[in-house]
Formats: sequence, C-alpha cells, structure tokens
Amino acid sequence: MLKNISIIFLALVSTGFSAQKNKSSQIERPKLVVGLVVDQMRWDYLYRYYEKYGNDGFKRLLNQGYSLNNVHINYIPTYTAVGHTTIYTGSVPAIHGIAGNDWYDKTTGKNVYCTTDDSVKPVGTSDAKVGSHSPKNLWSTTVTDELRLASNFQAKVVGVSLKDRASILPAGHNPTGAYWFDDTSGNFITSSYYMNQLPKWVNDFNAQKIPDELVKNGWNTLLPINQYTESSPDNSPWEGLLGSAKTPTFPYNNLAADYQTKRDNIRSTPFGNTLTLKIAEAAIKGENLGADAITDFLAINLASTDYAGHKFGPNSIEVEDVYLRLDRDLADFFKYLDQTVGKDQYTVFLSADHGGAHSEGFMEEHKMPTGFYGEDNKEFNVMLKDKFNVDKLISKITNNQVYLDDKLMTDNKLDAEQVKQYLIDILNKDKSILFAVDMKKAGSSSIPEPIKTRIMNGYNWQRSGDIQVIYHDSWLPTYSKLGTTHGAWNSYDSHIPLIFMGWGIKKGESNKDYNMTDIAPTISALLHIQFPSGNIGNPVTEVIGK
Repeated sequence: MLKNISIIFLALVSTGFSAQKNKSSQIERPKLVVGLVVDQMRWDYLYRYYEKYGNDGFKRLLNQGYSLNNVHINYIPTYTAVGHTTIYTGSVPAIHGIAGNDWYDKTTGKNVYCTTDDSVKPVGTSDAKVGSHSPKNLWSTTVTDELRLASNFQAKVVGVSLKDRASILPAGHNPTGAYWFDDTSGNFITSSYYMNQLPKWVNDFNAQKIPDELVKNGWNTLLPINQYTESSPDNSPWEGLLGSAKTPTFPYNNLAADYQTKRDNIRSTPFGNTLTLKIAEAAIKGENLGADAITDFLAINLASTDYAGHKFGPNSIEVEDVYLRLDRDLADFFKYLDQTVGKDQYTVFLSADHGGAHSEGFMEEHKMPTGFYGEDNKEFNVMLKDKFNVDKLISKITNNQVYLDDKLMTDNKLDAEQVKQYLIDILNKDKSILFAVDMKKAGSSSIPEPIKTRIMNGYNWQRSGDIQVIYHDSWLPTYSKLGTTHGAWNSYDSHIPLIFMGWGIKKGESNKDYNMTDIAPTISALLHIQFPSGNIGNPVTEVIGK
C-alpha cells in the first residue's frame, strides 16, 4: 500500500514539474504593440495642459504607465522622417540612412525625398507623386521588421499616418501594410510596393467619407475660449492662416468648404488626428490585430499636432485645442483597445519625432533671445568666387548643412579642405550662427557636448552635407515668420515625451537620462526578439516588469 502511494506521489510531483517546465518554456508576449508618435509634441505639453486633460487619455498614460521625463533626440537634424526612423530602428542617420525629410544627392545634383520610389506605382490614387513611395532608402531594419522575422512573418504589422513617411518608415521593409492620406481624393492609399490593390477594409473605410463628417461643423474651441489661459490671445500676429480665414481666430466656420477646395486643410486641425485614430481602429478590425497568440504591431503617427504647430505656433489657442481634443481621442482609442484586444493584453508607447520652437514673434514680444537666419547660398557663393575665382562652389544649403560641389573643386584644381575652412571662417562671423563645423571633423572640434555627438550621429557621409551650421538658441529660418519650425539640437526640439503603458510595463516615472534610440531595444526586449540591425540604443529595463 505504501509503495503504491509513493508511486502515485512521485507521478504527481513529476506531472507538476512537467507542467511547470512547459509553462516556463512558453514566452509571454502582449497580443498587440501600439506605437503612438505624436508629431512635434514637446515634452512640456504633458503638463502644460494637464489640468484640462480628462482622466482617460494622457492622464491614463501618466498614471497607469511609466513616464520617462528626460528623453532626448541624440542627433541632428530633428525632423519627422529621421525621428520616426530612429524610434523604430534604435539607430541614427549615420547608420540607418534617413538623413532628413529630404536631402541633396551630390552624384545626381537632385533633391531626394526620403520615401519617393519611382519604381513603384500608386495604389488607391492616380497621383504618382502622392502614391509612389516605399522604404527603399532605409538601410536598417526596424523593430517591426524584427517582429516579422521572429514570427516567420506570421505577426501582422500595419502603419498609418496622414504623412507617407510617417507610415512607411515605422512599418519597415515588409509589413502587412502601410497607409497614408491622399489630399487629392480624401482617401487613405498605399503603393504597389506593398500590394496591388487596397484591402476591402480600407476601401470600406474610404467609402464612409469620414473627413467630410469631421469638418462639416467647422472648428471651434472644445472649451469656452476664455479658459485657454495657457496660450497667447487669439489672433496673435505670429500665427498663420487656415484655409480661407482672414484672421487666425475661432471659430473656423468655413472649414467644410475649405476642405472641399483643398483637402489638406484637415491636416492643420484636430480632426486629422481623429481621422488617423479611426483608420487605426479600422486596421485592428480589418486585419484582426491582436486576435491570436502571435503579437502584432500597429504604428500610428498623429500628424495634425505638427501641421498645427507649423501654422499657428506652440503658444496658440489652436495648438492647445488640438491637444485637448487629441486627449479625448486617445481616451476613446484606449477604450476601443480595451474592448477589442483586452485590457492589459496590449502594450502601448507614446513618444514624439521632435518638438518645436516658440514663434519668433512670441519670443520677441516677451524679451526672449530670438531672430531669423537665411539659407540663401548666393551671398556665400559670391564670397567664394571672390576668393577662388570659381562660381557656384556651394551646390545646396538644406537641413542646416552646406553641400559643396566636389566635381567643380576637382575640375578647377582647388584644395577642398581650404575651400571648406575658408567658408567655415566666414560662417562663424555671422551673428546668427553659434558654430559652423566640418562634419567629417566634428569629433575633434572644440564644440561642447552634446552638440558634438549629435552632429556625428546625424552625419551620413553619403547623404549629408559638408558643413553643419548650429544657430543661436531660438533663431528660426526666415520662412518661419509665421507659426514655427524645428530641426535644432536645443531642448525645445530634442526633449520628447516617452511613456510606456500596458502589458509587461511597470507604473512609475523616472528622470534618468535616456535617448530616442532606446525605444526600439526596449520594445525588442519586452517581446524577446532581436534588436534592429543598426541599433545603438539600450533597453530601458526599469519600465519592464509586472
């Protein structure tokens, strides 16, 4: 009898160990990862409008997630294409190849847009310029690529944005799909790089004509306008105009008609974000994202914050209203995720591709340092001609970088280093310029950190210029006399929010120093997949855990 009991006991223990072993051999992962990149979102917007946020949008992220308060972009220039690429590759322009939204190709003498691909055809539109795009210029893999590779391409990956580049680059080289907004039709489209026709769910979404519904009542403030105490008075002189409006003031009653005249008007309103989150929901349903045991990934760019920032400036009532309405839209989106994927079954991160400077007029009015600089190469070419007797030695000035004509210097037997140094000496005498530096020699220059490292990280020797120009704080290009822009190393452009929330994420916050390049390896570590191929970042281990 005792022998039989012992045998039964040993069998039960053995079964228990076997079950424990089988349980531990299964890698736990969330059903869905959602990347939310809020275009041009300065870190301080989390708290600037905090008292007016509801409990279920930004506050849910802050209260239920893990907020990293000291995250910076560790390269220049700080632009949309570069930011999205860096977030998803964990790499920098020197490695991943996306050196700007556009760059100058010295070999062809032409400008290159980051995702233009003439070898593919538009799908969902007849406009080749709008639809002929792919990730062909992206040299590194993304975390979305690595998820596809790790799952033998069973994981589904979808990218959505109003912007082509902000959908295409995060989705990676071989996603399930990438979709962006076509101003000519008011529809979301793609290219033949991904598929030969739009999926039924995208056609069904487009057929609903949701943009028309969103703009039909115009745009007024969500709250009584006298409550927008965080912003400058309406109709400030540094604000740009929306559509047919004669002044930058609420209400924008002609928005519906303006949208029909020019559909890109929706981009500068909060309804562009609403539209983007609605197609994100349609993607979840249409592709059954998060519906099985294999982790899927949804990459979302919320671009209207950027368009509104460029047009009206960070201190405008319009920008504040865009954020207050986005807060409500995020609350609805999180509720949708809870209901479809399941609460605590998905992981979300929210960050930004860059920030934005205050408007020059705003800074001037409040006695803050500011000014305008020009990017016209004519004046400098005249100086170079006077010195070297050769005209047009500067081919292009873009991304705050100067491109010299290598062929012209060779043909005229000029010493390229002498030409470059002469121009740097001229630039450093300009009152708007803090530093002008030879990009190849940035590492040995006398400029301080972190500027030095950010120049080196941003320097792609095949696509960047020869000289990097760093302007004084809050100086803007002359084309930004209304609204604002971005691109600099300074905190207003480089200090970004980063919050993780949901499955596998702790609650809390940290003021430790982190970089944008740390986002992709953190998600990779959470999912137990390979880091992207060009990754230089490190996992933020303090956010991971039950």
